[in-house]
Amino acid sequence: MSRIGLMPIDIPDGVKAQIDGKLVKVSGPKGALEHKLDAEVSAAVEDNKIIVKRGSDTKSARAKHGLNRALIANMVIGVTTGFEKILEIKGVGYRAQMQGQKLQLQLGFSHPIVYEIPSNIEIEVRKNNQIVVKGIDKQLVGEVAVAIRNMRKPEPYKGKGIRYLGEHIKHKVGKTATAGVQA
Repeated sequence: MSRIGLMPIDIPDGVKAQIDGKLVKVSGPKGALEHKLDAEVSAAVEDNKIIVKRGSDTKSARAKHGLNRALIANMVIGVTTGFEKILEIKGVGYRAQMQGQKLQLQLGFSHPIVYEIPSNIEIEVRKNNQIVVKGIDKQLVGEVAVAIRNMRKPEPYKGKGIRYLGEHIKHKVGKTATAGVQA
């Protein structure tokens, strides 16, 4: 049994859920999202709750049952409160700033990097070294955060680069001069 798939999803006040066959539409104060259910899974709205059911008891149907329930639950959370990821920039001279709908990053290269922000995402720069990625779609927020982080991943010797807030980077010991040792 899928324990996650069996849990009903509460629909908070101000959120409207609509199911048209295999298409689930959720709209709320922050926006609207939709998700197409897998063939082995169905959903229904009962008593102000969304219930996800599966058609058979095969292994893939059980897996998709929990997955689709989690995706719909993330949609409900997204249209009510939204999601955010905070990135932190470490390094001398490394900084970020907004230029209209573009994010400009100085990351130690000879040129600034300009990142085009997708339409459903908001980016805020705090103190020139923190980037806050906000949106209603959890997957899109994560993809944008990863794309920004991949522009300069944190390196293990000095820890310079872009990392998630609170992310721990294992530091490596650099080369040391060994005086008097001959090979």
